[in-house]
Amino acid sequence: MLIPLRSGELQRLIPAVATGNQFGKALGNPRKILQRIMISSIGGVITLLISQSQVASQFYSLWLIVGVVFLLYLLWGPIVEASRRNSELRKYPFNALFEGYISDIYTKERVENRQEQANKVGNLEIVENRRTWLFLELQDEDGYLGEICFPMEKTHISIRNGSKIRCLVFSDRRDFSRIMAISDAWLPSQRLWVGEYPFLLRPAFEELCGFRIMN
Repeated sequence: MLIPLRSGELQRLIPAVATGNQFGKALGNPRKILQRIMISSIGGVITLLISQSQVASQFYSLWLIVGVVFLLYLLWGPIVEASRRNSELRKYPFNALFEGYISDIYTKERVENRQEQANKVGNLEIVENRRTWLFLELQDEDGYLGEICFPMEKTHISIRNGSKIRCLVFSDRRDFSRIMAISDAWLPSQRLWVGEYPFLLRPAFEELCGFRIMN
């Protein structure tokens, strides 16, 4: 079942500015956080040192501002990244609330990252870090809709074929004959949220479902 959203509802569900959950997700894993810290500290120190050598110059204030911007990169970088991801969904002209069920569940191993590492005899070898991803195929009375995937965790063991699922879908066509994107999803019977990235304001989405869908 697809229920087109009314004017203003999408803006309530996916804000233009990143939420706390989205900031945390965009901040990334420890390796990505370390990269951000290095960019922030190195860029900030270099530009601030340059600014000190330009005290008598008309560009002193500019260099000082650039240095502060670099130092705050750890904060504004994830905000910009999360806001960009939000805008990718908000750009689609047609969006709807979907209620259906899980028609199939399967898993795949995905390579998270690769790195070279010396083995016991000193030879370099490529070490892959893999993670199990869970794939859910979504369907309703009109047939197959699409699928969502996300890293598998212990809380996902309770997910079963036939479980009711709700999410937002996005299309460039009014009849939704081509689905361009699917948000994170809510399984009301398990009170469980799933998805790779938390696009939706969850309390607002659950409230909307209560108004727009007959439970």
